[in-house]
Amino acid sequence: MTQPPKTNAQIQAMRECGHILAQIYDGLKKQLSVGMTGLEADAWVAAEIEHLGAVATYKTAEVNFPNVICISVNEAIVHGVPTDIPFEKGDVVGFDLVIAYNGMKTDAAFTTVIGEQPSGATKHLLKNTERSLYAGIDAIKGSGTHVGDISAAVEKVLTDARLGIIRDMVGHGVGLEMHMPPEVPNYGVRGSGPILVPGDTIAIEPMATLGGEKTLHDHEDGWTISTRDGSLAAQFEHTVLITESGAEILTML
Repeated sequence: MTQPPKTNAQIQAMRECGHILAQIYDGLKKQLSVGMTGLEADAWVAAEIEHLGAVATYKTAEVNFPNVICISVNEAIVHGVPTDIPFEKGDVVGFDLVIAYNGMKTDAAFTTVIGEQPSGATKHLLKNTERSLYAGIDAIKGSGTHVGDISAAVEKVLTDARLGIIRDMVGHGVGLEMHMPPEVPNYGVRGSGPILVPGDTIAIEPMATLGGEKTLHDHEDGWTISTRDGSLAAQFEHTVLITESGAEILTML
């Protein structure tokens, strides 16, 4: 067993939590523009979380992140701290949010380009990183699915697209806590790893780059993790519920 069994009420709370998170992201995407700062985006998200009756997990004692949402710009991969630097046209910006509702947590992320439609190599990066997320979800066939089945499906898309795969950060179980077993790497072998059962809830979160796989952790803010070679990075993430025959995406409208 990878996780403690959930009650029907806990699963329903996760559905409601995931719907709230998806609502927040839907609204945030409409707010983003050239000249907006990360701190302004963070304040908008904080107000929405409060309005919708949820709790910002990153600002709790469990995490103690300085803001409610991680905002990672260009070469930053994850855990970016919002700043007062305005977004510029063409910036590649990732958003990663965990919220709680009725005691249960969900986690999701997306990456977008500010002020214009992605093109060229940037479009290739975003399109295939997101595609690898859905390939991982599609690999879930319900009870008996191995974590390695998900990981291998993610890896194949990213490898075929010739993108750098971030290997030192992984997806994870989520629900009662922000991070729970099992770990869900973005690379692996089919038929390997823990076996998932109905009621398990996991966050699948591919992270990829236009360059190499090595990361840099020594930022002054103590949080931001970037590509060592300065190449652009992207992250996409959903929380999913394992069902008898597949998976239910909880963080989608």
